[in-house]
Amino acid sequence: MPVTFDELSRRLTLERERLCKGLEQLRSSAPAMGEFREGSPYGKKEEGASEAFEFEKRLALETRLAGQLDEVEHALQKLHAGTYGLCDHCGKQISLERLEVLPQASLCLNCKSQSKNARGKSPHR
Repeated sequence: MPVTFDELSRRLTLERERLCKGLEQLRSSAPAMGEFREGSPYGKKEEGASEAFEFEKRLALETRLAGQLDEVEHALQKLHAGTYGLCDHCGKQISLERLEVLPQASLCLNCKSQSKNARGKSPHR
């Protein structure tokens, strides 16, 4: 049985809540800037390198979650505007099978593969 737009809307709303909660938890658990732990047995340089690595990992995760949230928000805006399911690039219908797998998809498979090729990636990846 094909998925309905109501079901996709519900899934997008749940995903938005999950992503918002994840970002909130990530941001609230981050140590304040300049706050360092004391007592590294390896000295200040190694401690600083470890803290910089953890900061970079946290920043990368936050960036990824924020990007995913932007995609979900965009899909919800399209849903409310009546343009959900239409490719942002060519305006053609995105297949329900694609939307079922990735409700926040904003490009049809053809345009998505062309955008990957334009960036030098193989469409088979």
